[in-house]
Order: sequence, then C-alpha cells, then structure tokens
Amino acid sequence: MPTLATTIDGLKLPNPFIIGSGPPGTNLNVIARAFKEGWGAVIAKTVSLDASKVVNVTPRYGKLHSSDGKEVIGWENIELISDRPFKIWEEEFKKCKDMFPDRILIASIMEEYRKDAWIEIVERCQACGVDAFELNFSCPHGLPERKMGAAMGENPEILEEVCGWVKSAAKIPFWAKMTPNVTHIEDPSRASLKGGAAGISAINTIRSVIGVNLDTLRPEPNVEGYTTPGGYSSRAVKPIALRMVMEVAQLIRSEFPDRSLSAIGGVENGKDAAEFILLGADTVQVCTGVMKFGYEMVKPMCGELLAFMEKHKFETLADFKGKSLDYFTTHADLVKRQTERKATQKAAAAAKVVKADGEWSGDEFVKQSDALSRG
Repeated sequence: MPTLATTIDGLKLPNPFIIGSGPPGTNLNVIARAFKEGWGAVIAKTVSLDASKVVNVTPRYGKLHSSDGKEVIGWENIELISDRPFKIWEEEFKKCKDMFPDRILIASIMEEYRKDAWIEIVERCQACGVDAFELNFSCPHGLPERKMGAAMGENPEILEEVCGWVKSAAKIPFWAKMTPNVTHIEDPSRASLKGGAAGISAINTIRSVIGVNLDTLRPEPNVEGYTTPGGYSSRAVKPIALRMVMEVAQLIRSEFPDRSLSAIGGVENGKDAAEFILLGADTVQVCTGVMKFGYEMVKPMCGELLAFMEKHKFETLADFKGKSLDYFTTHADLVKRQTERKATQKAAAAAKVVKADGEWSGDEFVKQSDALSRG
C-alpha cells in the first residue's frame, strides 16, 4: 500500500501538500482549518517586523476566465504581505503550535536589506516554535523601494549574503522562495543554496497585467482608476512552473544533492502534483487553488496522487521523485536521436524487402536490386 508520508529536511509531513504563503494562511483561524482538513504543512502569509508600512488596496485581484466563462484559468493579485502587527503573529504562531504540536508550521518572512532586521525576525519567529522558514525573495510587486521581495531575489549576490545571515541565526531549516521573473532561475537558486538554504521553493507569481476593461479603457484591477502590475497564478502558469522546477531540480541534482525542492504553480489536483514530483519536487504548494476550491480540496488531491502511485506500483514519493528528469536534453541531441531512429527504420524496412533469389518476381525486380545495393 503506497504512502504519502514524507520527511523533508527533518520535517515529518503526512502528505506532500502544503498551503502556500498567501491569503489561505492569513491568520490562526484559517491555518487551523487547513490542518484539520489534512494539509501536510502550512506556510503562513509572509510577515515583516513593521506591518505599519504595509498598506493594501481594494480591489486587489483580477481573474482571467476560459472562453466559455466557466473556469478561472488565470489569477492576478496586487496584494502585499501581511498587514497584521508582528506581535499578533508571534502570539498566533505560539497558539498554533500549542494546538497542533505535531504539525508543520512554516513562517514566511521578508525584510529589508539589513542584517539586523533579518536576524531579529528569525530569532523572534523561532522563539514562537515554528518548524521552518521560507524566505520570501520573490513577491513581484509592492515594497521595491525597500528592496524587498523580488527586488532582492533578482540579485544572486544579495541572496547568498542574506541566506548567510539567516543561516547564522536559524536553528531550524529554511527554504528560499524564487521569483520566476528572471532569465535563469538557476542563478538565484544556486546563490541561495550556497548561502545555506536547506531548499528552494519555486515559483512565486509571474509579473503580469491581467487585462484592460474595453468599456472604461482602464487596466485591471482598477483602484481609483489606476493599477500596477501584479503577480499571475492559477492553472495558466503551470507549464512555466514545470519548466522552472525542472531547471532547479537539475541544479540540485548536479550540485546540491542533499537539498530539497518545494514546487508551486497552478496545482489543483493530484495529477498536477505527480508531474511536479516526477520533475524533482519533494513537496507541492497550493495557494490560488485553495482560494478557488477551498481547504477541503486536499482530500481528493491525496486520493488522486495515491491512485497514480498504485497504478505505477510506487510505494513512496521517493520512488518516482525526479524520474522524468532524465528525459530532458538539447535540441541538437533531439535531432541526432531522430536522425538515428529514421536511419535504423529505413535499414530495417530495406531488410524486409530482400528475398532469396528463388522468390524474386519480375514485378519486384527493381525493389530487390535497390535493396541489395544498400547493403
């Protein structure tokens, strides 16, 4: 009987499904709901030391529907990190661990480019009993003037330095969450791992503009007649996330084989999760999916992933983690492989045409002669 239980960086999870940092982990009430529904772990909404500098606007979501209007396939948000006071988060982290001592609570943290700020937020969250950290180096909008989020995550040198600061203070594992808004995701990932991160989370949302209202001629979401580019998520980003997860997984396999990978991007069912694990992920995060379908979606996801494992006779997640990575190569190699295959098929076809001399017929004489001339 296959099992979904897994241990990653010393963290024991009943299944690989993790609530991704965002609205589904915005306070203790919803985090508790997630644990009760059976999620493997929860990453709380990103916190910072001074929430007074975080001011959200309304509306802050935009949706892209399928052509028939029945399905949301793309989702943009211009929401910032948590605007709740850090002291409240400290209280709720402690209460959460009292309520669920055996479940995995991960604090998502983001700070300015200051060593003392990163050290302080690590030490204070750690004192609350959280099990791990995720460093938010990837929020694509908001607070760039403070050099936070993606403004930091686009610079490998800064990432390595900040991860080093966190490593010096952290007594628990931490993952670095990558922005997809870079040319080569391997560069910031490598820097974070060199700095001491136990793993990589990939990807955060993709910088986007969800659309323009053709009646008002204003871009969406419309806030006082204006907007700003935001972060794109939901099913439409899955192919991009799969590609980037594959690239990070190849990096980890070749240079950091003891590190982990948590995949994010358009996951809505167990089959989606299986694809990410086949490409090297240890765990799978879901954020927008929860906003679309609710916390209870974890149960069918677990069932679908188990069904996949039973079909292929996999007993554990490790049995198929990264199993599809070996099938990526260069375009030049694809051309070579196809050329060789066609040559082999042509030779085999020619061999079938050749007959013994006594079997020749007048109608086949030219074919036989041609076949023999190749051999």
